[in-house]
Parts: sequence; structure tokens; C-alpha cells
Amino acid sequence: MNLKETDLPGIGKKIVAKTRSGEKIAIIIHDDGRRELYHYENDNPDDSISMVTLDDDEARYVSAIIGGVTYKPTALENIEVALGGLVIEWYKLESNYKSIGKTIGELRVRQRSGATIIAVVEKNHAKHINPGADLLLTADALVVVLGERLHQQQIKQILQNGTA
Repeated sequence: MNLKETDLPGIGKKIVAKTRSGEKIAIIIHDDGRRELYHYENDNPDDSISMVTLDDDEARYVSAIIGGVTYKPTALENIEVALGGLVIEWYKLESNYKSIGKTIGELRVRQRSGATIIAVVEKNHAKHINPGADLLLTADALVVVLGERLHQQQIKQILQNGTA
């Protein structure tokens, strides 16, 4: 996520965030605790398509919801227990990831992270279930990984940096 902060003298602070999917939101935090959230149109990033105003308590509650503090889906808890502490995560290969253009074998994913890539879905929707070491990773592919939490952190680094 790309963030830009701007001080607004006499008002507060403005934070503009551009998500990996290309969406743009702006959050204005007023000195009185009020928050304004703006969502912008993808095709015209200068035109706001929606706006929400929250008071301080509402903003803190919404941030707890988004951060997963107030609710963790039961299905995810059950899956993690059923898999004995293993977790399945999905990683989109952003265009700047160093793993792009390398094979799973070249990256030595399993040896270096302990995690296993169980599927890769390419941008053109081609699916590779249980891919072999010779599968070449491409930009915007979705990589599905099975591993413990520590393994997930390591594989994320490998995918981003090409190293652990």
C-alpha cells in the first residue's frame, strides 16, 4: 500500500492511500477527532465516489473491525485447528516482486521457508494445482501456500525479494 501524509494546518492530517489493486482512499483526521473517509473512482482518481464521516469512537471501532480485533471468522479458526496449526495464504505477485521470472525450484521455496506452494493461478486464469519445481512465476499470479505462520512470513519474503 502506498501512503502519503499531509498536514492540514488548523484542520488535522490527510492520509491518501493507494491499494495494490489500484484503488485510492483518503482519510482526513480532524483535530476534534472526527474522521472523513473518501473513496475515489479508479478511472478518475480525482473524483470521490463516496464519503463517510465517523466520530472518534466510531472510527476506533471500525479500525478494530478492519484490523480483525473484534472478529475472526470461525471458518478460519476451524481450518487452522483442522490443519494442525498449518495456514493457507494467498499472495498476489506484484510486478516489482523479485520472484517473477524465476521458477519455484530456482527460488528453493520449500527448502528455504518450509512452506509448500499448493497452487498458482495466473493472470489469464490458468490454474496449476500442486505445481512442480519448473513452474515459472509470472506477474499478477496468485500463489496459494500451505505452511505454519513462520513459514508464511518466510515465503512472503522470498516472493518479494527473491531471498528469505
